[in-house]
Amino acid sequence: MLEKFPKKIGYEDPLEIRLSELEALLLSDYRISKRALSILLLQEDREMMEMVKGREKENSPRIFEIIAAAQQHYHQPLSYIISQCRQREASRIAAKVMSFEPQRTATFKERLSKIMMNPVIGAPILLAVLYYGLYKFVGGFGAGILVDFLENKVFDGYVNPFMIRLVDSVIPFKLLRELLTGQYGIVTMGIRYAVGIILPIVATFFFAFAVVEDTGYLPRLAMLIDRLFKKIGLSGRAVIPLVLGFGCSTMATMVTRTLPSKRERIIATLLLALAVPCSAQMGVILALLGDKPMGLVVWLGIIMAVFLFVGFLAAKIMPGELPSFYMEIPPLRFPQLSNVLRKTASRLKWYFLEIFPLFILASIFIWIGQITRLFYFSVRILEYPARWIGLPKESAVAFLFGFFRRDYGAAGLYDLKKVGLLTGNQLVVACITLTLFLPCIAQLLMNIKERGMRMGAAISVFVLFFSFSIGYVVNIILTLANVHL
Repeated sequence: MLEKFPKKIGYEDPLEIRLSELEALLLSDYRISKRALSILLLQEDREMMEMVKGREKENSPRIFEIIAAAQQHYHQPLSYIISQCRQREASRIAAKVMSFEPQRTATFKERLSKIMMNPVIGAPILLAVLYYGLYKFVGGFGAGILVDFLENKVFDGYVNPFMIRLVDSVIPFKLLRELLTGQYGIVTMGIRYAVGIILPIVATFFFAFAVVEDTGYLPRLAMLIDRLFKKIGLSGRAVIPLVLGFGCSTMATMVTRTLPSKRERIIATLLLALAVPCSAQMGVILALLGDKPMGLVVWLGIIMAVFLFVGFLAAKIMPGELPSFYMEIPPLRFPQLSNVLRKTASRLKWYFLEIFPLFILASIFIWIGQITRLFYFSVRILEYPARWIGLPKESAVAFLFGFFRRDYGAAGLYDLKKVGLLTGNQLVVACITLTLFLPCIAQLLMNIKERGMRMGAAISVFVLFFSFSIGYVVNIILTLANVHL
């Protein structure tokens, strides 16, 4: 039976020619066949390209010329062309060894699966998932009930007063006391933000995301929005990093590596930096606007409009073909509580190991900034654009915090709201501008790592000016329309 099938997959003639040329130039021992290595090189496997560059010093320029020539022959990425050839070969083999029974009646899960991918009926299902999963569970329960208990009762009522008395009685140095329990201290702000405000929000988001993920809904969501995403230069595959961006945009930027073309990776990175709030920031904003439903509608509408407009504009400016998309659709299933809890626990562990220390570090940076007056001058600079968009000068601190951590900035607005410094309109404008504001330091560094210094810096400069421009326009429209949110 095995003799009826070829020992290797045959590709199109142009690819076979390039593969033969590459095989002839690979002289070192790589422990895998030269054909397999050549295929990986055509798909721009970074690890293999670096290895070949180091081992084939004389032939590497010619090798990369062959790869570039192969890419120019096709409109789609070579990884897509190779996958198509493999899929055709797999279908041919399957047709010889498999037989199919007459089509049976579709089950309820199969019919529901089709409904979820239907553009007309699938959209209300998506809105229901967003409403009950994000707004009610994350925004209402996580950012409302849990944050109120931890931040107001636990930290403001017990932890902060106890730590302030303890530090004052033990440490005689005022400068060190400011670092630990001052206005921007490690305990009074860093740990309070991380545990009292951000932790309950990310925990509820991770739980809701794990439920959605375990049902198999994400691939169906990708199919549902594929047509819309094509308008902004992306395919449905981009839903994975963009949805992950609602958890952590830094991690999501790294996941953009899975997108097949450089054009898609740049557009996705830009949108993640601009218009995709992380779970903690989004949760705090939902809490801020929870008692202002019209303000929440305006915020959501503006962010969605910016997402689509900037994506559409980027797709028009950047050259390239429309992305192709295919994805295996797993069966729908009921989420298993053990899976959901395991995924949630794993992501919370990541939060405590990777993100929690950044809150401590941010507090130290702010403390150093206060000592050196750098923090003071930065706030003074940000006061000008803050006033320009109709906000009080105190909001400049929240924007500076937002550069250290996006959720830090949102939590800063939370404090301003508590003391009554923001009107309804100002709160909405501040939330819109902060959502679109510069990515945090971690995401900025990831942008530079993934897209290069020039592209990473260009994205940040664009985002900085664009965010305040949108805030200015929204403030002018609300004022001229005499709207009070």
